[in-house]
Amino acid sequence: MRSTPSFVLSDISEVKRLIRENPWATLVSSPAGGLVASHYPVILEDTADDTISIVSHVGRPDEQLHELGDHEVLLIVQGPHGYISPGWYPSDQIIPTWNHVTAHLYATPEILSDDENFQVLGTLVDHFERAMPEPSSLALDVEGSRRVARGTVGIRLRVTRFDARLKLSQDKAPEVIDRIVDELDHGEHYASPALAREMRRVREG
Repeated sequence: MRSTPSFVLSDISEVKRLIRENPWATLVSSPAGGLVASHYPVILEDTADDTISIVSHVGRPDEQLHELGDHEVLLIVQGPHGYISPGWYPSDQIIPTWNHVTAHLYATPEILSDDENFQVLGTLVDHFERAMPEPSSLALDVEGSRRVARGTVGIRLRVTRFDARLKLSQDKAPEVIDRIVDELDHGEHYASPALAREMRRVREG
């Protein structure tokens, strides 16, 4: 990621929040055959405050394409992001930018057993189904769910290091930030309420 020291996010609790609130991640590896990227939902495990552990699954044969377990991989988690127009700045500032919250997480995946994988799949389903009025669950058909699960491979990523950025116009004057937040909340062209909320969190925090 581009070296921008003023926007570095080093607070591990904030990185965890980013993962928790944005569970669709990009898995990137560099096996012998060349770069491979895949996209899967992830779940943050309950661990000590100073550690990050993530579980997920991949569909076969992605585990072979990535050579999972053999080397370090990069997991990219992307939070709210959006275009910031210089039309929202004072007239003497003409350079646009793109605000974003992004984390690059590094780990060597651990391959889970079939039982562990099935448990992770069940946790994923339960996590996302809990908002539904009548939640579904793998427990409704364990035998059938286990047949489907055989087409997947569970993984655990114990993150060894991360590089995260929180670029939310912190270098702008307070009145300019207010204008940007208002445009993101209510503007006609590049509205992004989620990004506005992130900017308010940083401003108020």
